[in-house]
Amino acid sequence: MQNAEKVSITMTADMMRVIRESVESGEFATTSEAMRDAVRVWQRARLEYAERLEALRARVRHSLDDPRPSVSADEAEADMARFLKDEGKARTNAAG
Repeated sequence: MQNAEKVSITMTADMMRVIRESVESGEFATTSEAMRDAVRVWQRARLEYAERLEALRARVRHSLDDPRPSVSADEAEADMARFLKDEGKARTNAAG
């Protein structure tokens, strides 16, 4: 293991019960191993969140930089009305 640092944390009784049960069942060898696994999952979730956020920001930048003219609200509403009408017809045809 890399250089390790001992820490002390406070957890709810339910959290500790789950960790102890995981150790007792053999899923983890020690409480420390279970906590290290939890931190790795947390780190991975944070990285995935940051990647999703950057992808969204890139899409917004791309949209803002798009030189094509914007669609007016009236055009958007008309397009949506046509879409919903077509969807309704498709469902009716599929059911009938």
